Amino acid sequence: MSLQEEIREAAEPYPDPRSGVMSGLRLEALAEVAEALDLTPAHVQAVASFYDMYHLAPIGEHLVEVCTNVSCALVGAQQVVEAFESELGIHPGETSDDGKVTLRTIECAGGCGYAPVVVVDHRYREPTKPEDVPRIAQELRSG
Repeated sequence: MSLQEEIREAAEPYPDPRSGVMSGLRLEALAEVAEALDLTPAHVQAVASFYDMYHLAPIGEHLVEVCTNVSCALVGAQQVVEAFESELGIHPGETSDDGKVTLRTIECAGGCGYAPVVVVDHRYREPTKPEDVPRIAQELRSG
């Protein structure tokens, strides 16, 4: 089965091709999804850039996401971000030179009752304080 056929099959349950974009994005790149579903690449790009789970550039072996929404911000999320910046030598949106870690800030992780929330490789670390960051960074470096 060709990639185009796989994308069309993933989108088949939906009445409108636009509803199948997310299913198609799990399979392949933006241009292929747009072509398979007869949509513009701009539409597919808009969907992919809206959701945090799609990455438009390569990411590191490990992904560290710090929630900076209001609940987390009020209890020190910015200090946690700064601790990661200092510990990893990168800023949000960057990947370490060794390709091990990508640091991102996210709008909401949904753990407001245990803020500030850090999501490491899709696992919640809550609450995370700046003094927790060196240990987390060491865990990521050592695998």
